[in-house]
Amino acid sequence: MYSGSMVKEGYYFGVPLLLLGGVSYLLQWNIVAVAAVLLALFVFSFFRDPERVIPAEPGAVVSPGDGRVVVVTEEENAGRPGKRVSIFLAVWNVHVNRSPAAGTITKMEYRPGKFLAAMRVRASMENEQNIFTLSTDAGELMFKQIAGLIARRVVSWKKAGEKVARGERIGLVRFGSRVDLWVPRDAEILVKVGENVKGGSSVLARWPAKPTADKFDGASAADTDANLTPAGKRS
Repeated sequence: MYSGSMVKEGYYFGVPLLLLGGVSYLLQWNIVAVAAVLLALFVFSFFRDPERVIPAEPGAVVSPGDGRVVVVTEEENAGRPGKRVSIFLAVWNVHVNRSPAAGTITKMEYRPGKFLAAMRVRASMENEQNIFTLSTDAGELMFKQIAGLIARRVVSWKKAGEKVARGERIGLVRFGSRVDLWVPRDAEILVKVGENVKGGSSVLARWPAKPTADKFDGASAADTDANLTPAGKRS
């Protein structure tokens, strides 16, 4: 899944381009060689996976991805009032997605759909996406990986029933996309439209654990966070 500071997909897409560039150079196809090497460098940059310092503040809900906040709104989910924060990931952003909180993935649903531009309002509902439902000490939240106009595949490295730590890597979306976070109404949103955020390290909301927090097989979300290194857990 991971290799150094780049996810393995970077090698799958980038190394063949470098080989093409090398062969083209030997054949004196200079334009092709330059184009292939430049494209390989772009691919390696796109699939980079930098370490992040994960906030240890109790109740912090971190960003699932890098990018710019494009929507902050009140929104119902299955009849429950809540709030949604949507983040647009441009092609130059890091595209590795992270869990916004510690807990257990109780449900993960893949929904095929359209490939509208990720900044459009309809993208949250109509585009191809993976929907994660996460049970935490504070309650239940949801987050989505959403494909965009150029992004044509949402990739998850987790499945239902797995425990995740705050800021843990959970997947990526290829070549431009969007991530959504939904929290119940009692969470305090700390960002506004236009802000740039970083996955795993930027705090989007504050949502303290309930006094009677449930345990996850004998281990609370706080216990899960305790096992997380400052730079974020690798699977």
